[in-house]
Amino acid sequence: MAKELSKKYNHNLVEEGKYQFWKDAGYFTGVLKSNKPSFSIVIPPPNVTGKLHLGHAWDTTLQDLIIRYKKLMGFDTLYLPGMDHAGIATQAKVEERLRITKNVLRHDLDREKFVEQVWAWKEEYAEVIREQWAKLGLALDYSREQFTLNDNLSAAVQKVFIDLYQKGLIYRGKRIISWDPVQKTALSNIEVLYQEQKGKMYYFKYFLENSTSEYLTIATTRPETMFADQCVVVNPNDERYRQYWNKKVINPANGELIPVLCDDYVDQEFGTGAMKCTPAHDANDFEIALRHNLAMPICMNTDGTMNEMAGEYVNQDRFIARQNLVTALTKQNLVVEIKDHFHQVGFSERSGAIVEPYLSDQWFVKMDSFAKKIIKFQETKDQIKFYPSRFNTTLINWMEKIQDWCISRQLWWGHQIPAWYMKDDPTKIHVGLTPPDDTNNWLQDEDVLDTWFSSALWPITTLGWTWNETLFQRYFPTNVLVTGYDIIFFWVSRMMFDSLEFTNEKPFNDVLIHGLIRDEEGRKMSKSLGNGIDPMDVINDYGTDTLRYFLVTNSAPGQDLRYSQEKINGAWNFINKLWNAARYVEMNLASDFKPLLKFDQEIVALLTKHQENAIDQWILTELTKTINKVKVNMERYEFVLVGKDLYDFVWNKFCSWYIELTKVNLQSDNQRIKAVTTQTLFYVLTQILVMLHPFIPFVTEEIYQKLNLKASIMLETYPTTNFNYDVEYLNLVTEIIAAMRELRSNYQIKKQQVIEIWLDATNNKIKINGAIIPLINDFIFKMVNSEIKGILKEKDLKQTYITVPLTDVILEVVANDIIDLAAEQMKVTAELKRLEQELIRSKNILDNQNFLAKATPEKIKVEQEKYAKYLEQYDQLKEKVNYGKTKN
Repeated sequence: MAKELSKKYNHNLVEEGKYQFWKDAGYFTGVLKSNKPSFSIVIPPPNVTGKLHLGHAWDTTLQDLIIRYKKLMGFDTLYLPGMDHAGIATQAKVEERLRITKNVLRHDLDREKFVEQVWAWKEEYAEVIREQWAKLGLALDYSREQFTLNDNLSAAVQKVFIDLYQKGLIYRGKRIISWDPVQKTALSNIEVLYQEQKGKMYYFKYFLENSTSEYLTIATTRPETMFADQCVVVNPNDERYRQYWNKKVINPANGELIPVLCDDYVDQEFGTGAMKCTPAHDANDFEIALRHNLAMPICMNTDGTMNEMAGEYVNQDRFIARQNLVTALTKQNLVVEIKDHFHQVGFSERSGAIVEPYLSDQWFVKMDSFAKKIIKFQETKDQIKFYPSRFNTTLINWMEKIQDWCISRQLWWGHQIPAWYMKDDPTKIHVGLTPPDDTNNWLQDEDVLDTWFSSALWPITTLGWTWNETLFQRYFPTNVLVTGYDIIFFWVSRMMFDSLEFTNEKPFNDVLIHGLIRDEEGRKMSKSLGNGIDPMDVINDYGTDTLRYFLVTNSAPGQDLRYSQEKINGAWNFINKLWNAARYVEMNLASDFKPLLKFDQEIVALLTKHQENAIDQWILTELTKTINKVKVNMERYEFVLVGKDLYDFVWNKFCSWYIELTKVNLQSDNQRIKAVTTQTLFYVLTQILVMLHPFIPFVTEEIYQKLNLKASIMLETYPTTNFNYDVEYLNLVTEIIAAMRELRSNYQIKKQQVIEIWLDATNNKIKINGAIIPLINDFIFKMVNSEIKGILKEKDLKQTYITVPLTDVILEVVANDIIDLAAEQMKVTAELKRLEQELIRSKNILDNQNFLAKATPEKIKVEQEKYAKYLEQYDQLKEKVNYGKTKN
């Protein structure tokens, strides 16, 4: 090796400088003129609003794992970085900073000066994000980094808007949208977070016209909207209300007369079966109003205060007006009752304000034709493949229920809509990059496009559509998209229809879906709960490799990931095990060691002429099996299974068994035996490093560079081996050794005492013949001072046996001379009796309702843990009793 590994694994020293080395060497850069097949991933762009969270770390590590694997597999890879301008979120952050640091509001600046402030924010936080990408070890091609407001991408966004408008697929109209009264903008559906809240259901008296006694009882959770009521609606099949059809009732909020109309929408079983209709403040009411040609007045201002329609409540906050109105109507005996009511309330993800359904002039995309296009495409053989496949059904279900998409936002930060209104007649609209003439009689729409509008174009615009045909032809469509299941509708589907519409190609071949990261108790991580984990903190304490290995090997596709400190520790231990194994190999290499230039089966077969080298044949055969399994599951994105196979091979077969078994050969006087084992050790370690590199890139690079091979492990090729030696008996050897060690520990058998073993011929599942028994004995005699005496066809009635079942064979261990079974049985019986008493005592306490009512949660937990511990010990002893039963 070129330089010795340090005695202890230190992630800080290992990771230092490596990322910059990879960047400087150009290992992350895609090669346009490469003869290799291309493989591309574009990063789901993080918002330039701050630091990356653990979900970002998981998402991008999965992508980087795939990219590094494909590079080792011989592909020209492009992992394209970029960020999203995140209109609402970023503008809110900048407004907050201006208010706190300069006591300045957005409107104190003009649009141009405010946008300058946001660009400064972007540059500051973009660098923070790049530093975090580097910490995570992401193999990103920074020469092609993009931002959703870059000139090339902005031009493409404008083009798409104009083209869709000219095709009649974008229109401007009045619709009910989700309105943020703090940010004073429309929101996309994904920016509305619904939470179950305890509210009130208010029941009001809507008196019949010219009646002082007859009224309809109408229930609502939002009394403040009553000022804009246009009618009361009942189901035409509801006989209770037939007599009131087309009559008028008095709106108790303002005294206005409104009609009683019929509509099938009304649920006869919900509430009183009669509902008020407020078209400007409810999406369903809006649809009723369209069917019945109702007026649609708005009773609120855009900041959530009441307007002139509310009379004496004008300029009051909507919720204060609600309280005051209910109080006033109660005094007038117009309130029937008020009940507690649990319902879903929408909150703005950006401001935290309760979202208001609000009638507004906005721009919309007609989604019906796009939805049909996606559904039709997913029925073809060229369909995008979802992993897991069930999410394709999720996509189709959403497409079948899709509604038009509101794409305008009342912001200054974003892509300003390329629409122009005539000053003298705002109903005249021109859509284009510039106004239709130079008369200075046109004003551009002040709104910007929903961030998702530009994000939907991300795969095609970042790869050169409209501005770099060579780049586009080389890397588009991308090969795989990695994203969470929560944005399949909001992002994945939109990328699909834009790509199909404008390129006639799908944007990606595969979509790998992951879930959400939850805390150790299974709760969603959030600021309010204070249970978030900063990935940079984990990296500082345990290293990037530890975090990466945990993230990608502990959740199957489509499933949530639960953070686990125990598994973080386990990942670190695995890396430390690899480190120590590498040091063992290093210490056993001579100073003049030279690895075989070609390590194939012919050479190994030529060199391996000694039985002692069967262990080398065994590890090479197991290596081949592992490589084959790993490749299959890597292509299926089953990284949990890959991690399991790699862990088993590296920890169990290579570190725990092969390294231990090599100690005999490496001390052999036969130089040929020693040379084969040394070469095999070196070769297998190298292949392990290459297989693990996509998972833990830093430590594998560190060890690899000590092997004095190529300049970087990133220049290596993924292993392809075909070793298939007939040494299956060595798997039995490892099982027997483990079993005999456990037996000696359980029964305190002295090391110098030889353990005699017989093989049960009636139950074995593998072919055991006399020829391989001496081969097995060569190992187990040296390792655990045990010996197989032969195949047991009939038990000696004078002997006592301990039955030890293994995977494919049963061992019968002669116990007479090595174990005092009677004494052992007495000890076990006494301990079982003690544990039974403890279990009864503990269970009585836990069943005691007085104890449970008075004890602290901590004390109850302690007692529960005691009970679980006693039960575990009891079960283990019972197993030991069964383990030591004789068979006669």
